[in-house]
Amino acid sequence: MRFRNTRQLTESLLGHLSEADATVQSMEDASPAKWHAAHTTWFWETFLLRDFVPDYTLFDEQFPFLFNSYYESEGERIARDNRGLMTRPTLAEVMNWRAHVNEAMDRLLDDPANADLIALGIAHEQQHIELLLTDIKHAFCKNPIGPSMWDAQPARSSVQGNGWLAHPGGIARVGHQSDGFAFDNEGPVHRVLLEPFALARRLVTNGEWAQFIADGGYKDHRLWLSDGWAWINRRNITAPLYWRDGKHFTHCGWQERDPDAPVAHISYYEADAFASWAGARLPTEFEWEAIARGQDSPGFCAAAGNQLDPDGNPAQPPLPMGTEELYGDVWQFTRSTYLPYPRFVPAAGAVGEYNGKFMAGQWVLKGASCATVRGHSRASYRNFFYPQQRWQFTGLRLAKDL
Repeated sequence: MRFRNTRQLTESLLGHLSEADATVQSMEDASPAKWHAAHTTWFWETFLLRDFVPDYTLFDEQFPFLFNSYYESEGERIARDNRGLMTRPTLAEVMNWRAHVNEAMDRLLDDPANADLIALGIAHEQQHIELLLTDIKHAFCKNPIGPSMWDAQPARSSVQGNGWLAHPGGIARVGHQSDGFAFDNEGPVHRVLLEPFALARRLVTNGEWAQFIADGGYKDHRLWLSDGWAWINRRNITAPLYWRDGKHFTHCGWQERDPDAPVAHISYYEADAFASWAGARLPTEFEWEAIARGQDSPGFCAAAGNQLDPDGNPAQPPLPMGTEELYGDVWQFTRSTYLPYPRFVPAAGAVGEYNGKFMAGQWVLKGASCATVRGHSRASYRNFFYPQQRWQFTGLRLAKDL
């Protein structure tokens, strides 16, 4: 059921796009929606059907080359910044390939021997669903007419309460600690020492960020890391991505900015500068996980927060709204660098390239976003981005020492 629902969710989102929408690539960090639809299909064909269905025939002999992402073990591939040049195959041909693979996968879904790879493939496609949404948002924003993916007007958020969640510190066990699925970078479980700290009950809002701007936050070098100060001056950064004249760009086009909604589309550099301005700091990934551990049951994660509905065709666009949970709305920056945990060993074969080789120069984010498929995240989940990237739904929750 989860396999079919995940595949259907991708296709439902593609139904909001034209052929041209699905082909455009607005920057190197982003990929065309059509490419996401094809690459997730490549994953099933490459890692399951090719190896476990003896009589399986590739849908097209060129597709393994066209839709490999970064798996060196699988050979040559199209350069990432050239993905938008692939006007062919058409979206219709990609959809035919998806149908072909879906039908072939029926032979593998009920075999327990395939359960781990199928769980990985579902999680992989869910990640690409979020990327599809954020990549097309960036592309639409580049269009001077500001097109909409949804016609619905986004609802306004409710005002969230202030306050802090205190933690006494001590030795904490971190990493994935249940029998359910987890990515390899979430383990092994190990111990860390935490000093007493507190985590803000709510995310930083648009209204608070406007105060930061009005107080000269983007002009005060004392607030910024050296690399961040150089970055904002080189790029003339003066506000979060998608902000303009009291509005922000959404999947419903340009909308009035809600001051009570969580701020989104900021970089690590901006998050760190705001925390300094606010007299606080970013949490470590281990502090965030220690607070979230009490909310880490599968049933809770499947219902908590403002996240994308995993079933059917979403009627509402992804938009940060503000909730009482730690999960959802925006991925939250931590001050932790993305490094392997003690005793981490990548998996054998091509799937070992999934996470391990990216463990350098990036920062860990926690908590899921409004574009994350509901139930995809958990306390041990480690998202990661480079410090200047902000096209994802990224925000922050403050921390302080006690």
